[in-house]
Amino acid sequence: MGMPVVVEIVGSDRDILEKVFEYFTAIDERFSTYKETSEISRINRGELSPSEYSDDMRAVLKLAEDTKHATHGYFDIRTPQGTIDPSGVVKGWAINGAAQLLHEQGYHDFWVEAGGDIQTSGHNAADAPWSVGIRNPFDAREIVKVLYPAGRGIATSGDYIRGKHIYDPHTMQPAASDITSLTVIGPDVDEADRIATAAFAMGIDGILFVESLEGFEAYAIDRDGTATLTSGLAACTQEPR
Repeated sequence: MGMPVVVEIVGSDRDILEKVFEYFTAIDERFSTYKETSEISRINRGELSPSEYSDDMRAVLKLAEDTKHATHGYFDIRTPQGTIDPSGVVKGWAINGAAQLLHEQGYHDFWVEAGGDIQTSGHNAADAPWSVGIRNPFDAREIVKVLYPAGRGIATSGDYIRGKHIYDPHTMQPAASDITSLTVIGPDVDEADRIATAAFAMGIDGILFVESLEGFEAYAIDRDGTATLTSGLAACTQEPR
């Protein structure tokens, strides 16, 4: 779906890496809006009725609808053109699915990342806790904060790389956000990804929305370079023992 995928598995062999990338390839073939043969492209052309949707498609569309209600309408996968773009759901959902696949295969120390959204488990090859750096949106060479997810998921939404690609569903216009980067840490990357997208569309109020959610923390950077943190984020910056 037009994004890089990075997988690091401690003690892995080629077979498990191939299984993971076969999984991502299958997801891409089903959900990519860039491929005319994908299921979502066929749905958008009106070639499939809801009764013909795959189980995965039904699951993703239900997640999208549930998230829309939970975020007061700030998360919506329908585009201004009236088509459905499930990318805002699928990325975190697919990463989480890959993590579940690895657990089922007996692997517990890994890092799975797609388009900057990350799910970790266990420790890295140096037997240290995984750490994730938040980049300065004004200078990609600088890390402004280091988080230790400890098995949770991390997702970042912003407009400093891809421009204004996140829409406010209430106006169907690019989100007039006063922030440029918002990183969310949640129970898993599936949940963190969807909440990060919705919270970014809310603007500076997004950090208050994340604060109200149990099990989520966030780090926002506004257009002046000022950071705003949720009250529990400091605990995520401490290296686990």
